[in-house]
Amino acid sequence: MSGSRRTWIAVGVLGGAIVLVNVALALVRHYTADPGGPTSSSYATAPTGLAAYADLLAQDGHPVVQLREAPAHARLDPRSTVVLLDPRDVGRADARALRRFLDAGGRLVAGGAEDPQWLVAELRRSPTWSGTALRLARPRARVPETAGVSHVETAGEGSWTSAGEARPALGSGGRDLLVVAPVGRGRIALLADASPLQNRLLAHADDAELGLSLAGPAGRPVAFVESIHGYGRASGFGAIPTSWRFALGGLVLAALVLIWARGRRLGPPEALERPLPPPRREYVDALAALLERSRDPAAAIEPVQAELRRRLERQGPAGLSAEEVEAALAAPKRPEDVLAAGRALARLERGGA
Repeated sequence: MSGSRRTWIAVGVLGGAIVLVNVALALVRHYTADPGGPTSSSYATAPTGLAAYADLLAQDGHPVVQLREAPAHARLDPRSTVVLLDPRDVGRADARALRRFLDAGGRLVAGGAEDPQWLVAELRRSPTWSGTALRLARPRARVPETAGVSHVETAGEGSWTSAGEARPALGSGGRDLLVVAPVGRGRIALLADASPLQNRLLAHADDAELGLSLAGPAGRPVAFVESIHGYGRASGFGAIPTSWRFALGGLVLAALVLIWARGRRLGPPEALERPLPPPRREYVDALAALLERSRDPAAAIEPVQAELRRRLERQGPAGLSAEEVEAALAAPKRPEDVLAAGRALARLERGGA
């Protein structure tokens, strides 16, 4: 097998192994991963996520989108409903953008299980939030947000103790779960506790009906703000999925291996000295080893004996005794016979010179 073919096989095996590892990891994640995601995120399948609510709205005919940009940098369509629940942080620029959205006629569903300080930009007198539990809430007023709702079950994670300039819509006793208020040409609905819309309680009581009423009439677009849950609009290398990045890195590694395998090795540009023939002793030793391995010493020595006869005919014994000549021309039986022929020819060469 040629070296080039072996190289291509090695590169193919490496690339195949990388693909198989990525497929295996994807399968492991798919079948073993637990539900997760940030609280009140439409991407989250955890009990506190809103993935089921987003699916419910889509099935009811609402175009659903996820905004991965901050509200200050996003195009907020005033014909849509924006859902912003349990935000990590809402900056002043985002609050001003939401106020412009409401002034233009938009609908905002906001709040969650914490004090929403950012609502100061939306309302002159914002509701007062408390961690006091409110497990069951009933309609307090006939408003579009409570249409078809008779009672709502919550996880008891908060309530409004004062509605401020908003109108109580759902509550019980002296505490409210939902308050609503007109802002500009739009409308804001504030939930003290987002749990009725979360995966864990959406199927309980009239929680699903509440979610549909908050979104507005069927066909109205609904945008979930996901930048507040840590999702950003990735670009460039960051937009590539992690598994693809590993595969890309493996392909780059395979390409480097191919370049290294097929590239010319570096070394000195030329030999520093002219290579010389090996010393005569090494040549003789090598020839002797060759003759020793030969199974036909007569055939191996025949050229030497032929040259020996030619020189004897031309120049005579030249100091060789009759015994030496006879031993040199006889059929070799031992290594010593081969050496005798070699010595005789060497003496004749020296004598002829």
